[in-house]
Amino acid sequence: MKKKQEEQITLKIAFKKALNNFLSMTPMLLGVIGLVSIMQTYITPEILSHLFGYGITTDIFTGTFIGAISSGNPAVSYIISDQLLNQEVTLYAVSAFILAWVTLGIVQLPAELSVFGLKFTFYKNILTLFATMLVAYFTVLTLQVI
Repeated sequence: MKKKQEEQITLKIAFKKALNNFLSMTPMLLGVIGLVSIMQTYITPEILSHLFGYGITTDIFTGTFIGAISSGNPAVSYIISDQLLNQEVTLYAVSAFILAWVTLGIVQLPAELSVFGLKFTFYKNILTLFATMLVAYFTVLTLQVI
């Protein structure tokens, strides 16, 4: 019986700490959500479609860059990607765009810095940048084989 009471107290303490952490991060999260919404409003699929079509390497770099500065929800990236594919943007660019949209996110940097610190955020974003380009390239190659 005593052990069960100790577990309940420990659970209450853990819940309070988690709630306090969440509440302290809420202003940053709201700011990130606001910035992402603004980016989604002003960077339309039509604008993006004019940036692509200059070769595999350029399309991957452009897709990665545009996805990183306009980060957002994965479900939205699929809708935009469908429109890009309908406008004959290469699959290399669209793959890089989706990956960067979801994983990089320049607008999220202030929140990442304050939560994870400079060193972790720097390494995470550099590694994610290179991984995004490689995965986009190999995804298209894999789809061509299949």
